[in-house]
Amino acid sequence: MRTDVPDLHGARVTVMGLGLFGAGVGVTKFLCRAGAHVTVTDLNDAERLRESVSELSGWPVEFQLGQHREEDFQSADLVVVSPAVPEDSPWLDFARELDTEMNLFAKLCPARTVYGITGSNGKTTTTTLVGEILRRGPRRVWVGGNLGVSLLEVIDEISPDDIVVLELSSFQLQHLDSIGWSPQVSVVLNITPNHLDRHGSAERYVEAKRAIVRHQGEHDLRILNADDPTVRTFAGARTRWFGHDALREGTRVLPERLEHGGRVLDVRGRRLPGVFNLHNMAAATAAVAEAFPGWTKAAEDVLVSFAGVEHRLELVAESGGVAYYDDSIATTPERTLAALDTLSGPIVLLLGGYDKGLSFAELGAKVRERCREVVLFGQTADALEEAIRPGGAGGADASVRRATSFEEAVAMARTAARPGDNVLLSPACASYGMFRNFTERGRRFKELVRAA
Repeated sequence: MRTDVPDLHGARVTVMGLGLFGAGVGVTKFLCRAGAHVTVTDLNDAERLRESVSELSGWPVEFQLGQHREEDFQSADLVVVSPAVPEDSPWLDFARELDTEMNLFAKLCPARTVYGITGSNGKTTTTTLVGEILRRGPRRVWVGGNLGVSLLEVIDEISPDDIVVLELSSFQLQHLDSIGWSPQVSVVLNITPNHLDRHGSAERYVEAKRAIVRHQGEHDLRILNADDPTVRTFAGARTRWFGHDALREGTRVLPERLEHGGRVLDVRGRRLPGVFNLHNMAAATAAVAEAFPGWTKAAEDVLVSFAGVEHRLELVAESGGVAYYDDSIATTPERTLAALDTLSGPIVLLLGGYDKGLSFAELGAKVRERCREVVLFGQTADALEEAIRPGGAGGADASVRRATSFEEAVAMARTAARPGDNVLLSPACASYGMFRNFTERGRRFKELVRAA
């Protein structure tokens, strides 16, 4: 255990950011169990945070919702800040000491083997795959991090011989960098511009991601995408590659096969569609290779049978010859590009949302190529239409419609669809302003599709 872990018993602790995902719930329960006097503060009001608040019903917590107060920061021995809080938030200046949930976990985690998985796309799928494969081995496995599971709640159950698998966002890595922590096994899937509204530049975003390998020891392992030029710059003394260009000692991506060290994993019949998921599978394979006897068979079984994670190119329904797909997780153009490359047949695309400052130029060209109809909604509708119609109203092969609400967008897509079409919600944008998170957006899409 590290020596910089704060003494929490009797301490006054303010949790800044309960979160619409409930991200602050786990750390709040942990702090209460540790004997701290906990205040939770969030700029969202109790109604918007109702699910998270209800999870803390009966816990000795003081809530200050819909506002922040100076005294909750000035009087606290420790402020535990959500990764979503910007670094330049003026409220942080009032805090005596700052920490985050993931930093606390990194300081307290007794497991000697921690896998950390990051990337602009595919983190949750790959983290889940790695966890499922490792669970076929002899050691106990814990999976958590950015995918919404707080392992602080079970920290007392984790032993040194266990394996911990963490999905890590750029925000979490930024904070972990400040305490000089990197996992023993680091997996970097890909890097494309994201969260520029928060990081300020693509370079700062890359440096936040680089923290996953920055503090590794000489015996630690890096699993890197050989096909991504930015990820290749993360290489170190012990690097294992995956991708089309992976060396023989890495995991090579072949048509419906993965090859590692001369062993071939046949993934024909896999339930996860798309070339991008083949790369996720290759990353998972490279990460678990040699982890335990029989790993090859375990990996092949999991890779073929795994059906995917909700809101990630999820088939919702088929009606009247039209298939409806929920890809609400697509909060960047790159994710939507991957979805458009995966689905065959004509596509009616629902596109739009909050503006994170990303370019839609490449996406506009792909939409013209792949989509028969596009329904735009949200804050980015103007920028998306400009990218899709570079030459004005007649400059797009796809027919472009504008909706004033999400419900109207889904109704328009349903009306536009013909037998044989795929109606695809893959917005390429964040959900803020219309929904609390991408999960709520995806579930609303599924409700509307199934209610028709």
